[in-house]
Amino acid sequence: MPWQCLPIASYLWEVQHRLSGGSLGRSEPSGLCLTAFFLTFRPVRLCRNEVRTKMNEHSVEPQAAMEPPATPPSAPIFNLPGPVLAALGLLGLIYAVQSTLLSGNALDWLFFNFGFIPLRYITPLSEQGPQLFWTPITYSLLHGSIEHIVFNGLWLMAFGTPVARRIGTFRFLVFWVLSAVASAALHAALNWGEATLLIGASGVVSGLMGAACRFAFPPEQRITRPAHLNPRLSMVESFRSRTVVAFILFWFVGNILIAVGVPLIGDGSQAIAWDAHIGGFIFGFALFGLFDRKPPEPPPTSETSDILQS
Repeated sequence: MPWQCLPIASYLWEVQHRLSGGSLGRSEPSGLCLTAFFLTFRPVRLCRNEVRTKMNEHSVEPQAAMEPPATPPSAPIFNLPGPVLAALGLLGLIYAVQSTLLSGNALDWLFFNFGFIPLRYITPLSEQGPQLFWTPITYSLLHGSIEHIVFNGLWLMAFGTPVARRIGTFRFLVFWVLSAVASAALHAALNWGEATLLIGASGVVSGLMGAACRFAFPPEQRITRPAHLNPRLSMVESFRSRTVVAFILFWFVGNILIAVGVPLIGDGSQAIAWDAHIGGFIFGFALFGLFDRKPPEPPPTSETSDILQS
């Protein structure tokens, strides 16, 4: 890069020419000019090194910014709230004990003392024990077959999850007790004085379905949010939602078919207490406001269609 030293070299050559009386010929720069070359060239090299250092310093930030963010911990596959997990565990434990450890006579004793029997409510108190006081609740913890408990467990996970997250553990427990009583009450009213045995959590699950219709199916919802954060709909607003109306119609048609003897799934020889289902559903749908609490404000999210979420 000789052009970088030419201005200084020409000046030094002129000075040297005057000092020597003009004896030097104008040809190549002398040693003094070479010194000027290196004096000129070295700072240029240093400047380039400084620029390169600065560029490397500033290039660290974009590289760090371009690094992908740390991967968040994966969510559990079964992200169920505590009350639902506890209910599933209790139902499973009771069924495991009654199906593996109890004899036939012990199982009959269990169903008689903890199952719901409408005949008890026309029998004088002096002729029976205190079972009529707790059996409207305890029957919801018993199941007659593996198919029975599996289907109730699946529906409990689907509809119990948003309800439990919305109302909390204590209110969920109270809701379970009262929806079981409401289911048994309608069953007893339609089967008054009969020696039928009612067991299973289907009435409670139906109550959870009815409760979910009040908030988990927002009418023509445009944004996605967890179902338990949706605002509660009034009963009138619920019937304005096409999704809620379609679900209720589908649910009632299914139970009407069961009532007339059309099995929808499973063993058709097993009697299904469709009336207990309806009692629980009406209870959950009509009285959910008594258990509800104001959900926290959700963050803004993207738009989507009206769907059930959990």
